[in-house]
Amino acid sequence: MKVRGRRECRDCGHQWSYYETGAVDCPACGSLRSVGVDDRTRHTDTPTSLDLSPHRRAVDAGPLAAAADDLKRDLRRYRTKRGFIRGGELLPLDETYLAATELLYAVDVLVRAGERTDDEELYLLSLLRGADIGDRPDVATVPASMRAARGLALTEAVDEYRREVLSWLDDNPDPDVRRVLGTVSELVKRTRALGGDVPLGESETLLAATHDVSRALRTGDEAALVTARERLARLS
Repeated sequence: MKVRGRRECRDCGHQWSYYETGAVDCPACGSLRSVGVDDRTRHTDTPTSLDLSPHRRAVDAGPLAAAADDLKRDLRRYRTKRGFIRGGELLPLDETYLAATELLYAVDVLVRAGERTDDEELYLLSLLRGADIGDRPDVATVPASMRAARGLALTEAVDEYRREVLSWLDDNPDPDVRRVLGTVSELVKRTRALGGDVPLGESETLLAATHDVSRALRTGDEAALVTARERLARLS
């Protein structure tokens, strides 16, 4: 959506940035009476943070099944608030968002499975320990039984980012990037059709190509877009 991010309170005259606070109430006096004082700018990201410490304590104290619903609720809430355009600026696809998405899928799979192997337990705990600081388990540590969940999680995150980039491109046209994103979309569809059960290297390559596209747009690095095409060509 497009919003006027610079707000001015009608009651006290204080000005603030909606892009930074995500709130329409005046931080100085609390009034809800404000007006935008700049042009409308595309904006999808709401300032938010992810704190998994209560869920780590819950999992330490009892079974995962008992803590799963609250954990998944907070992960979904975080992902819903997150976006990748702030005041017209394209943001990167960051590791915290990726880790939160991966954790959400992992919890769902392992709760439904009931019993867990030691490798699955370690994978889940590693995600839970590091997701809120953007720390994802290395590919080599992902159990074979979790390959599909990780593949679907990365695909979901990539597709969310792809859609936001397409929205950003409405104001910043780039036909070459749109074509590359078309290839990303086809690979996303293929991975979903396979239920995420693709080699872990393929999921990571799709993610890396998406990072390349992001870097090309945010920094003007033309070589990054070439690299993205090469990565995607290896997957096609």
